[in-house]
Amino acid sequence: MAIIDTINLNLYYGKVQALKDVNISFEENTVTALIGPSGCGKSTFLRTLNRMNDLIDSVRIDGEVLFEGKNIYKDYDEIYLRKRIGMVFQKPNPFPMSIYNNVAYGPKIHGVKDKNKLDEIVEKSLKGAALWDEVKDNLKKSAIGLSGGQQQRVCIARTLAVEPDVILMDEPTSALDPISTLKIEELMDELKKNYTVIIVTHNMQQAGRIADNTAFFLNGEIIEFDKTEDIFHKPQDKRTEDYITGRFG
Repeated sequence: MAIIDTINLNLYYGKVQALKDVNISFEENTVTALIGPSGCGKSTFLRTLNRMNDLIDSVRIDGEVLFEGKNIYKDYDEIYLRKRIGMVFQKPNPFPMSIYNNVAYGPKIHGVKDKNKLDEIVEKSLKGAALWDEVKDNLKKSAIGLSGGQQQRVCIARTLAVEPDVILMDEPTSALDPISTLKIEELMDELKKNYTVIIVTHNMQQAGRIADNTAFFLNGEIIEFDKTEDIFHKPQDKRTEDYITGRFG
């Protein structure tokens, strides 16, 4: 069943059109990769799904984005929406506070005060982000002191702590070394058991390894969307084939 649908979605920065008639559905408990050359609209599209583009003055959007069948611009408060549709950014951005407080931050904002409940959420979220065993004895230490890969997993744990349904990831491994990248990729395979994951990646091999479905963006349009295996091995559109084989991009 689709958890998010976009219908004839167009987005403009002032007079410049960044997304053109984007129609796509994301199934529950899958990983979908968004690929395409720089500046093709992938990150803009991803940020549309939890209304992050609302923060930019010149943005105008038409068409529909439906989350569980309801219009995200009419039927949801954006704070509540971002609780349900969490986001992990390209560069790890832990808060300058302890590991514990980073993860407990969201639940506290949403009204969880009980210390035992917070302890439980922090442990569960860090386990969910495959980080608990590495940090359980140092929860009071600053998250800023962790390695880049660990910082990114703290950010994933922080996202998990508010119990989202969907996790958006904007090139979450581009600033990481190969070993940390592999850990995050393995984590995504675990996460899709409980969440729907949508990831922007420049790394073709990564898309091939982790994604169930892949959408190829070009100049603000979705050129092709299919099972990852089919996109990579028997693309229907010449432009998809050219991009995947490295002829451009």
